[in-house]
Amino acid sequence: MNELGIVAALALELRPLGRALPRGPNFASLADGTLLVASGIGPDAAAVGARRLAEAGARALMSWGTAGGLDATLEAGTICLPSEVVSPEGAVFLTAAEWRTQLRAAIAASHPVCDGRLLTCREALASPAEKTSAHRRTAAAAVDMESSAVAEFAAAHRLPFLAVRAIVDTAGDVVPTGLLAAVAEAGHVSIGRLLGALARAPAELPALLRLMRRYRAASRGLALVARSGALAPRDAREFCHADRA
Repeated sequence: MNELGIVAALALELRPLGRALPRGPNFASLADGTLLVASGIGPDAAAVGARRLAEAGARALMSWGTAGGLDATLEAGTICLPSEVVSPEGAVFLTAAEWRTQLRAAIAASHPVCDGRLLTCREALASPAEKTSAHRRTAAAAVDMESSAVAEFAAAHRLPFLAVRAIVDTAGDVVPTGLLAAVAEAGHVSIGRLLGALARAPAELPALLRLMRRYRAASRGLALVARSGALAPRDAREFCHADRA
């Protein structure tokens, strides 16, 4: 039985993993026993999601989904497998090195992979200027809003941890403000909210359409990871828990 638990902010981000079997609100499993939770956006929600997975029996945790690029060389669709995750407060957590090497080896020959540091922020970095500033301040290659919370929980409970994030918005992209407004707390995108936001700010439509194209590239990258056969650690007991650097 697979003992992997995967936290994603949005249910949409879990789709590349395949058809899931419902187990409860925003909680599901794959046929191989992998546990999934769509936690909602932000570190607090992600921490709750990680706890739910551990209570359900997960013995290794993964933060999964999309990220924003901070390194200007990263293109949409690049898979970020960071060796370190940085919290909003500056704490640094290591990912499981052997597990990361296992997964990287399975996909690097056919898809671009980034090993750089991943930053978690409490608020979205929506402009190129904000991304450039964060990159200079932290040396992070990419940014999300959940991974450090999952890493912190894993470290506290001595569970192997890995982050798998596909780049959607690049360092030069603007993220439409209406997009975040369209995300419900439960981790689902509300089309009604999105259309309402666009009605109030129609100038954001080109940026939104560009981001949708970027998301398709990211989704293809995540699907490749899902099909790699190396998603879960071969044996959770082989891997050291995530440590605080």
